[in-house]
Amino acid sequence: MDDDRRSAFRDAGDDRTTAAGVPQTPQTLSPSYRLAFADDDFLCQKELRPVRLQLELMKFEMLLDQHGIDSTIVLFGGARIPAPADRETARTQTLADLSHFYEEARAFAALMTERSVASGNRDYVICTGGGPGVMEAGNRGADEAGGVSIGLNIVLPHEQAPNPYVTPDLAFNFHYFAIRKMHFLMRARAICVFPGGFGTLDEMFEALTLIQTGRMDRVPFLLFGRAFWEKIINWDALADAGTISPEDLELFRFVESADEAAKTIDEWKPAPKRDEIPGRSQR
Repeated sequence: MDDDRRSAFRDAGDDRTTAAGVPQTPQTLSPSYRLAFADDDFLCQKELRPVRLQLELMKFEMLLDQHGIDSTIVLFGGARIPAPADRETARTQTLADLSHFYEEARAFAALMTERSVASGNRDYVICTGGGPGVMEAGNRGADEAGGVSIGLNIVLPHEQAPNPYVTPDLAFNFHYFAIRKMHFLMRARAICVFPGGFGTLDEMFEALTLIQTGRMDRVPFLLFGRAFWEKIINWDALADAGTISPEDLELFRFVESADEAAKTIDEWKPAPKRDEIPGRSQR
């Protein structure tokens, strides 16, 4: 007997297989007869939302544990940024001009993956949203460096399959944005944000808010492309207005290249998790 479970009870998977082979009768064909954990219609009912949230939290966490992955390097960035070879297909001139960040993401992922491979693919594992553009570049760089990488896809009406460079056993699909964002950050050793749109901004500001409020440890937080970020976000205006504090601008650094990003991560001075929010009165 090769059952490695500690329990003396019959395995749930065996019962699922047995139940699928019972004779077809009016009783066994009734939805009420299905095993609850193998009944998709039951699991998709609104009352089961807490269970579905728990399942999405647990599945990814358990699989990373099984793969022995302790830490990740997270890459956020636009799905519409093309590879330089495809810049002529870009929807706008700005996207074409941003195409060099595809190569920087690819090169940076390769640099981090060299460290990951040296750790036995336990640390510095590249983690992206699994889609095209910057995400593809990150997974591609990891693949070309001989390592593994993670892709955290989410079901969207228009979404295609994960990009082909995601390690198949580390390709995940989510229903809940909130759980997906938790998994991006739970094992993050560094967060790297490339130019992007609403999704990238959402991910960036959520992570910054968690760090700003002390809900997450401070980690290297890099924004690739100062010109882009300073054009779309007036950081100093936020500080001048008092809606953030000048100290909040120290939570991240601007970088332009893969080499600069790697150097910044290496030189990042550890800082304690915040126990108060600068500029906000304590009650």
